Amino acid sequence: MPRIHVCPLAHIDSTVAETGARSMVTIINVGTPVTRPAAIAPNRHLYIGVSDILTPMQGHILPGRAHVETLVDFVRAWDRREPLLIHCFAGVSRSTAAAFISACALAPHRDEAAIARAIRQASPTATPNAKLIEAADEALGRKGRMNAAIAGIGRGEDCYEGAPFALEIA
Repeated sequence: MPRIHVCPLAHIDSTVAETGARSMVTIINVGTPVTRPAAIAPNRHLYIGVSDILTPMQGHILPGRAHVETLVDFVRAWDRREPLLIHCFAGVSRSTAAAFISACALAPHRDEAAIARAIRQASPTATPNAKLIEAADEALGRKGRMNAAIAGIGRGEDCYEGAPFALEIA
């Protein structure tokens, strides 16, 4: 079964080595240095430069629909033979939102609340970025169900960085 792995920036090398991931999404502030692991081909690495914010802030990039559409296009092109890794700086907000969005895009028949609960079960710290979820809900035509699902799991436990986890795509 295809899996999406989520981790913080500091764990990308070990997560790629442990999981065999061969595709990677980096969703992080513009200018943050990220070294692509050698096992990830350049054409299988998507870099989305976006800040972990919910409202506009000077010097930051607010997540929006274009970011979601870029992510969805990339994950739909993923062949699912090897795992996909999604990471942000802390592995808590942007990456968990991107994993939720990816799961919803790849399994449109699957209940959004069930996917959100699976994320919560796998990661007590997951706090998906609500702005990314809002944009995805609209882009994927989910009629508020993605927003409601993430609201339903609530904010995750406070942490400096989330532990790596996996999400199965059904």
